[in-house]
Amino acid sequence: MRFLDIMNLPEKPRGDPKSEAEIDELYGLEPVLRLESTSVDPSAGSEFAVVHCPYCGEPFETRVDTSAGSATYVEDCQVCCQPIEMELRVADDGTLNELIARRGDS
Repeated sequence: MRFLDIMNLPEKPRGDPKSEAEIDELYGLEPVLRLESTSVDPSAGSEFAVVHCPYCGEPFETRVDTSAGSATYVEDCQVCCQPIEMELRVADDGTLNELIARRGDS
C-alpha cells in the first residue's frame, strides 16, 4: 500500500480553474489577505553605520533603526560572532547621533 493511498487526500477538482475563494472553501483554508501597496518607505527610520568590533577590531556595516529613538541592544559581530552591546543614540529629529559598541561580556 502506498503512503498516498492511506492519507485520504481530497479529490482534485476537475474542469475549469476555480477562484481563490472557491479553492479556500473547498479545502477549508483561511483566505489569503493581499495588502495593497502603500507609500510607506521601508528604509525610513533606518540607516547604515560602520562599527569596529571591540573583540576582533574588524570594521563591518550594520543597519540601525532610528524610528523608535535611542536604544540599547545586542548584535553579534559579523566577523567573529562575539556579542556586541550597541548603544544607539538618536537626535530629536530622528537622525543617528551616535552608535557606541561595547563588549557584551564586560
